[in-house]
Amino acid sequence: MQKIACYIILFLFGSQQLVMAQDDKLMKMLDDSLATGPQKELVTGTFKATQLINVPTVEAPGKRGLQFLIMHRFGKLNEGAYELFGLDNASIRFGLDYGITDRLAVGVGRSSVDKAFDGSIKYKVLQQTTTSMPISLSVYGLVSNYTQRYTDKPYLDARYRTSYTTQLLIARKFSRNLSLQVAPSWTHFNLVPTTADKNDVLAVSVGGRMKFTKRMSFNAEYNYLLPDQVVSTKVYNSISLGIDIETGGHVFQLVFTNSAGMVAPYYLAKTNGSWGKGDIFFGFNVSRAFSFKK
Repeated sequence: MQKIACYIILFLFGSQQLVMAQDDKLMKMLDDSLATGPQKELVTGTFKATQLINVPTVEAPGKRGLQFLIMHRFGKLNEGAYELFGLDNASIRFGLDYGITDRLAVGVGRSSVDKAFDGSIKYKVLQQTTTSMPISLSVYGLVSNYTQRYTDKPYLDARYRTSYTTQLLIARKFSRNLSLQVAPSWTHFNLVPTTADKNDVLAVSVGGRMKFTKRMSFNAEYNYLLPDQVVSTKVYNSISLGIDIETGGHVFQLVFTNSAGMVAPYYLAKTNGSWGKGDIFFGFNVSRAFSFKK
């Protein structure tokens, strides 16, 4: 726990000393404005971060922009006082996302859950405008490979440990305060526990943000897993609530969720926690943006 606290302190304060300008695009997002007029018709700042909570948003780093993302989840609140209501346990994901162009971004990450590595790509197909285009649309693809060792499963090679996810991110900023997003998803698992489980899993995510101060917003997301796809284990639909806090070049998110996993195959198809039973993970996301533009 002390090591995690040190990482966060170093991340938040040490990064302030780096001689790099913030990503211009993300700073425009933090300005939170709806552009108007014939020369400024693009709608910016649909969301303040690249993750709504677990689900990716239509936002991405701009050209030559780098984002460092920490996603942290403590244990379950219902673990009781002995485990300090989950604070004695934790899982974490580190991620780096880089903008190749203003439309195309790539990323890599590593999660402590199953010791999984992931690689992603996001392409912005459409961007909302004040006149002609009512939505923003991005396509997101992710490859995940877990490296957790299982001595009783020697047959688990890299192929069997890999899964693939594609998400269509469709969002609209209705006003300065309200943005909503829907994201149909397809996930393919190379190996599933039983023949009754589906290798190809479909889900639909919905979510949004509502600002209640200039730099704070309430976020929520719901991930609906279509029935009769994962049958060998009991899974629940992932529900997450959060608070966004904008602090200059950082976006800090306080999170409550029933999903321990923080990448798509886990929160879409492997959520085994129930809000009704108190299987709630408290945590946070924090991102920091840098720019390599000359």
